[in-house]
Amino acid sequence: MNIPAKRELRSPREIRKMRTAGLVVWQAHQAAARLLAPGVTTEEINAAYRDTFKQYDAKPLFLGYGARPGVPAFPAETCISINEEVVHGIPGPRKLLEGDIVSLDTGCKIAGWCGDAAVTHAIGKIDAQSQKLMEVTLGVLDYSIELMSTKTKWSEICKLMESYVVDRGFFVVEDMVGHGIGKELHEPPQVPNYFNDLLMQTEDFDLKPGVVIAVEPMVNIGTKDLVTLDDGWTVVTETRENSAHFEHTIAITKDGPVRLTGPPNDEELEQMPQWLHDKSRWKLW
Repeated sequence: MNIPAKRELRSPREIRKMRTAGLVVWQAHQAAARLLAPGVTTEEINAAYRDTFKQYDAKPLFLGYGARPGVPAFPAETCISINEEVVHGIPGPRKLLEGDIVSLDTGCKIAGWCGDAAVTHAIGKIDAQSQKLMEVTLGVLDYSIELMSTKTKWSEICKLMESYVVDRGFFVVEDMVGHGIGKELHEPPQVPNYFNDLLMQTEDFDLKPGVVIAVEPMVNIGTKDLVTLDDGWTVVTETRENSAHFEHTIAITKDGPVRLTGPPNDEELEQMPQWLHDKSRWKLW
């Protein structure tokens, strides 16, 4: 018998607390986006996340995560993955180049509650296929959130997500999926971006108020297959063709899905630094 894992439903009060963490993640992403240009190192980008989290006394969720035999814990606040790197790229001296695409994934915990989000940026002018890749990856994230207002189970959504990507000529990463999130970064259930009947027997879940999940499609050119590099962390496409990654922490409420890592409303913006008040400079996803 397949027994589903226990899944917590969050109260409106708890979701408001998660929104606090989500806003700090959003602000950190905005700070990093202002640095992106050819010649900037990935460590300089990571420093923007580190500084933002320190400003709010937020615990970075990725720093020190995941030590295992033969592989040290992740050494930075942010996963920075360039071009064929799908996820878990380690910041360092590498410089961004014109034509790169760079995926930034980060999370933090404030007052015991987590937020997690990822975004892919173009560095200058990129090739047409990479531009389409980014548009499709963001498009399927937006589509999944839209579907949460009308569907009742995740299995219905992930099947449509997979079709959305495949119909546009790209490949959905299957080896890594989204996840529940709350008091910990990774909680049940698994949240795949593709349909698998066996997985859905144990991991399918109802889309009802109180569900909070991190939805994070990873989409590749040319292949769904992945390889992990010798550092034990950086995951690349098997064919070394480009990959893109977008993610939001989403709460299902009685009024529908809410992006907890989305931009501030006007009231929330009043509590944020002045440099963020120019909405024309926001990176929205």
